[in-house]
Formats: sequence, structure tokens, C-alpha cells
Amino acid sequence: MAHQLDRTLEDLDKAMAQLRQAIREVPARRRAFKANHDRMARRVAELTVALSDSRSVIASEGKRRKR
Repeated sequence: MAHQLDRTLEDLDKAMAQLRQAIREVPARRRAFKANHDRMARRVAELTVALSDSRSVIASEGKRRKR
């Protein structure tokens, strides 16, 4: 399960990097896109941290199930 979490975090990181590149081409104040982007990026960062912090719990639950 922890391996799936690692892959998901890697995919999320790649998607955010693509979004960062795409936002450079959009005018900053176009229909509040920048504000929405910043709010979404902050929430994704919070999610990423929460998932990373949960890695140890997920790994320990996986070990308990194998027994």
C-alpha cells in the first residue's frame, strides 16, 4: 500500500509541475484564475503533506495484515 502512495505522490508532483508550466501562459488576473490556482495549489500541498505523514501508519497496517 505504501508503494501505491509513493506512486500517487509522484504523479501528483508531475501534475503540479505541468500546471506550473501552464499557468505561465495565462494572464495573471484572467477571471481570477491566479487566485483559484493559488488556493488549489495550497490545498494540494496540504494533501501531499498529510499523505506523506500517513505513510508510516499505512506501512505499519500493511505489516500487521500479513501476519
